[in-house]
Amino acid sequence: MENNQCNIQPADRLGLVQEYYFSRKLKEVARLNAEGKNIISLAIGSPDMPPSEHTVKKLCEVAHRDDAHGYQPTMGTPELRNAMATFYKRWYGVKVAPATEVLPLIGSKEGILHTTLAFVNPGEEVLVPNPGYPTYTSLSKLLGAKVVNYNLDENNGWQPDWKQLEQMDLSRVKLMWTNYPNMPTGGNARMETYERLVEFARKNNIVVVNDNPYSFILNEKPLSLLQVQGAKDCCIEFNSMSKSHNMPGWRVGMCIANPTFISWILKVKSNIDSGTFRGLQLAAAEALTENTQEWHREANVIRYSERRKYAEQIMQTLGCKYDKAQVGMFLWGKIPAEYNNVEELTERVLHEARVFITPGFIFGSNGERYIRISLCAKEEAMQEALERIKKMMN
Repeated sequence: MENNQCNIQPADRLGLVQEYYFSRKLKEVARLNAEGKNIISLAIGSPDMPPSEHTVKKLCEVAHRDDAHGYQPTMGTPELRNAMATFYKRWYGVKVAPATEVLPLIGSKEGILHTTLAFVNPGEEVLVPNPGYPTYTSLSKLLGAKVVNYNLDENNGWQPDWKQLEQMDLSRVKLMWTNYPNMPTGGNARMETYERLVEFARKNNIVVVNDNPYSFILNEKPLSLLQVQGAKDCCIEFNSMSKSHNMPGWRVGMCIANPTFISWILKVKSNIDSGTFRGLQLAAAEALTENTQEWHREANVIRYSERRKYAEQIMQTLGCKYDKAQVGMFLWGKIPAEYNNVEELTERVLHEARVFITPGFIFGSNGERYIRISLCAKEEAMQEALERIKKMMN
């Protein structure tokens, strides 16, 4: 039979975004590996360590139950909401009502989508940090919002440039995305920044959303935006178990906000998904309530500290400058002036040293002369990457 193709075109919105950088680049890495190149990936922040033993045990236990496999409430099980509220009280000292101020998420990306749908009409504006997580920009564009970038200041620990923000026309801004501790720069959370964000939100009638998945990584003092008095009136915070509990593939996150904001986001969410598998929810609740301070210190501070030593040596070998005060599971460094652009360096490292590191331009124009090294690889792999790069540079 003759194959007649229909003249079908994709939606116009697809022209506003590209395929996610890592989705594209990992295809190239897979091809190089198929050719026997054995690429070491220091690019993606996907923890390679397992969750706590009792977390996995709980998942297996629930999975064997006959009554665990049906649809679950979009709002999440009471056990999970209670555990999330307990987690906020235990680690941040923030009191959260589990029935009305917690919404479990299938990861923070889902939360970005649902929150934007709940608050932003097409044509309205969102403030997005530069540099910042690419999904803040791409999802805003797909949903018809106008992205307005605000600069993060390297000379001030990658905190917002308040003078620039105060000079902007904010009349059409509905949301402001923040991310502290910051990814990709490693700038740590500061209570003074959180206080100014709450003041900024109140003054300009803007909802500030702080994305907070890195507060435990290489960080002895986790902070939350919601520790600021009155923050829940005008702010939302996302948190995630991907990084802090070694559960990236489990897709368990949380949204904490006042009951009104939660009800609006739930209205969107309930029309899109049907809840997470009960075993995942109960195992996540187990991790949130039973993982000890010693477990978090071993998994999130000691282990990453050992890996960070290799990342710092890689930066030094490449001639990059970096701030030792960074936190989080990456190391962010500025490339030497001799390179015309960051890909000149990252492509050389990929094809000559067979090490995949991330070019900073994917996080915005302010990242164009930076690289990011992930700490999510075993010490042996990071040492091997260092030796390959040393050989390349000699």
